[in-house]
Amino acid sequence: MPTLFLEEVQKRPKMKSSIFRKTSAACILAFSLSQSGAAAENASNPLSKGRNTDLRIQHTDGNSGEKTDYFIDGAFMALDNLKIKYELHYNNISANGMSSSDWEKALVKLIYFPTEGLLNETWGYRAAVGLDWIVEFGNDDQGIGTGSDQLGPFVGVAFGNQDTGLSLIPLVQHFFDYNGDTDISQTALRLIALQPFATDYWAKLDLKVPYDWEEDAWSGSAEVQIGYNINEGIAVYGEALLGIGGNRSFDEGFGVGLRFRY
Repeated sequence: MPTLFLEEVQKRPKMKSSIFRKTSAACILAFSLSQSGAAAENASNPLSKGRNTDLRIQHTDGNSGEKTDYFIDGAFMALDNLKIKYELHYNNISANGMSSSDWEKALVKLIYFPTEGLLNETWGYRAAVGLDWIVEFGNDDQGIGTGSDQLGPFVGVAFGNQDTGLSLIPLVQHFFDYNGDTDISQTALRLIALQPFATDYWAKLDLKVPYDWEEDAWSGSAEVQIGYNINEGIAVYGEALLGIGGNRSFDEGFGVGLRFRY
């Protein structure tokens, strides 16, 4: 999710470096999977501290066709104040009577927590700054991916209500390309609300509103996630997805996930 605000963008000529992208992607995955971490909070909060690996499927449908994204989504604590999140995506797409399947991208997200504490007797906070590193596998000629590797610095704060368990997480992130054929420049606003209920369940609302500086247009998406903790180490969840705005990349979709905490 993900990470994950990118829409279709206009292409311009640039020097291709597919070997560089694929080598970097392999390094990302090997580095990420070799690490260890701490016990997890609710990993549906991107600013949580913990260790998890999620196996996820998201299917979306829209004017540009259908897309099914199979991906690994995990995280661990490298230090007490440094979280590393990793993703690996494989896509199946279908459009205009044609279909293709291949690897899309690998992602590493570095999240540094400079400070956290209590605002008052009810609310606590955790501040975060970080960077997404996205490396594509060079399959944009099949309609998979954007065609460029990207960096995405961000800032955010997680506010937690100690009485109700409600978490509110506003974030701002900017994506730009550094290698590939596609010009990418997007600034994304994101707001997450996460609420536990009925002992072992949680509900999450995730709103994303990116502005595409290349196309001079707003778009957006909304995700509702309902999850259930089977035990301390395993959870499952389902998702409903909705595209928003005339420049949206999909109309609607759904997803499922299996989470391992360790």
